[in-house]
Parts: sequence; C-alpha cells; structure tokens
Amino acid sequence: MNFAFGSIVLALIWAAITASFTLLNLLLGWAIALIALWFIRSYLASPVLFSKVKKIIALIAIFFFELAMSAIRVALLVIMPNIKSHLKPGFIAFPLKAKSDGEITLLANLITLTPGTLSVDVSNDKKILYVHAISIDNKQQLIRSIAKGFERKIIEVFE
Repeated sequence: MNFAFGSIVLALIWAAITASFTLLNLLLGWAIALIALWFIRSYLASPVLFSKVKKIIALIAIFFFELAMSAIRVALLVIMPNIKSHLKPGFIAFPLKAKSDGEITLLANLITLTPGTLSVDVSNDKKILYVHAISIDNKQQLIRSIAKGFERKIIEVFE
C-alpha cells in the first residue's frame, strides 16, 4: 500500500468515526495515520501479510459455508417425520495433521461451532481428535471432509 494513500484513507476513516469533517480534524486524523503507519511500516512492505490475509479470509469463508450447510442438514434432520430412523449418531477418531496447540484448538472450536458436530477430546499425544456427529453416514467421508476443509485451511494460515 502506498504510504500517502494509506494515510489519506485512514484520515478519512478517522473523520468518519469522529463524525467531524473539519479541516482541523482531518489534519489530526492524517497526523495520527502517519504515526500509526510509521510504526507498522515493516509489516506493510511485506507481501507475507497479504498472503496471510487471503488465507484467513479463505478459512473464514469455508467456515461460514460449512456453518450454513450444516445448519441446513440439521434443520432437515429435525423436521423429518421419523427422526429416530434418520439419526446415526457416533464418534470418529480424526487423525490430526495439525501439530501446534493453536491449530488443534482452532480446529476443535470450528468443528464444535458447526451444527451437528462436537469436538470431545484430544489424545494425550495430540495425534487424534475425537469428534461426535449427530448423523454419520460414512465415517471416512466425514474424516476426509474435515481434513480437506477446516484442517487444511488452518494449517495454511499457521504456516
């Protein structure tokens, strides 16, 4: 990002937040923007920041997609006339490729936040995540979808 352009944009944001577009307030916002940009200048020059942001946005997008799809699946399951015949609850032992505590915690939380699934426990050696699902048609398919979805995106963010 161009330093001058960034400072002008931040000054306008400052004026919008303070609800005052006077010349003095714009100059104050511009000065604050210049100081803030000076402190983070090494991060702005790095292309790594932009690739990280893209990866984080991709993770957020896949989470919201999975959230919507899971909510629809659970809602359809709930409105079934004979719900007991459609429920196939169970546990899976998900083999973790994620290594760090942060990656494992984020994966467990995203699984728990998705309707119909719940992260239950992590093995002591941090190689298995135990997950409960409200309906499991195919355990291997569920494991593949978690591995190719949430876990892959989380590993990309943390690398």
